[in-house]
Amino acid sequence: MLNRQEWEHLSEEELKGMLDPERLPRHVAIIMDGNRRWAKQRGLPILQGHRAGSRATRQVIEACVELGIPILTLYAFSTENWRRPSLEVQGLLRLIEVTLKRERDELNSNGIRVRHIGSTNGLPESLVKILQDTEEMTKENKTLLVNVAINYGGRNELVRAIRAIAKKVALGEISPDEIDEDFVKAHLDTDGLPDPDLLIRTGSEWRVSNFLLWQIAYTELYVTPTLWPDFTKKNFLLALLDYQHRERRFGGISHVTSR
Repeated sequence: MLNRQEWEHLSEEELKGMLDPERLPRHVAIIMDGNRRWAKQRGLPILQGHRAGSRATRQVIEACVELGIPILTLYAFSTENWRRPSLEVQGLLRLIEVTLKRERDELNSNGIRVRHIGSTNGLPESLVKILQDTEEMTKENKTLLVNVAINYGGRNELVRAIRAIAKKVALGEISPDEIDEDFVKAHLDTDGLPDPDLLIRTGSEWRVSNFLLWQIAYTELYVTPTLWPDFTKKNFLLALLDYQHRERRFGGISHVTSR
């Protein structure tokens, strides 16, 4: 049996052949890190790194469709990203808007549904409209759900959920005793979706950066030194293969399959 180091020398087709289609994750989340470092290493403007990262996004979406993975969540812009230089923030949000507008017809024709998670507060009106129009256009699609996390933060999400629940308690619609995990989950941005099975982070950083804090309680983590613009289908397949070689116990002691 090949070890993990030897996997990297295999082709995409060979890696696909090693995957068990019955044990693929239902939901993959990705922290797309490294765009800025990629640009700096090449002496390029920061936004060039973000533009290059959009190619990796396309490859991962294509791979999910090919493999039949039904849910993909991408961390595109965090609540903390507002702290970056204003020109970079404006450029990144504009890039997201332009990319969505350019790609949504093709996404729709391929049966891909796009859903925004996060807060719309502070986002440009034009971007909010593109997000709303894209969600409406693709809402009936079933091939793949792509959650795009824009102006998203796990703590912000929990605060918004707590406020919504508190209002219901104050209005007498529910009693505090009725609040359980399922009730909280129903007030999160990911309501109705299974928690991620696999969280991939590119760029070597070992932290979750305020991403899906509630949802990743038992998610398998995979960190790669590859910067996001260099992340390919092959890198994605390597992450999936690594995932399938883990034993998921969810706090118990008996074997639980990855699926």
